[in-house]
Amino acid sequence: MKITVCIGSSCHLKGSREVVEELQQLIADNDLKDKIDLCGTFCMGNCVNGVNVTIGEEIFSLKPETTKNFFETQVLKRI
Repeated sequence: MKITVCIGSSCHLKGSREVVEELQQLIADNDLKDKIDLCGTFCMGNCVNGVNVTIGEEIFSLKPETTKNFFETQVLKRI
């Protein structure tokens, strides 16, 4: 599974670094490094809703404090 996090300037200001760090930790804690490809990308064109994260073609809007819930409800169910 590929998860892409926007690291463009708007999303960066909204906490993309913290989102990436939390996702990295959750992936490691759940021993999923071989099943999840975590990538960064520049602007997804949805700045108003950032931090933007995609799984496949589906776009999600995250905040650092909602990342764990996103992982539990959207990522784990797709593994």
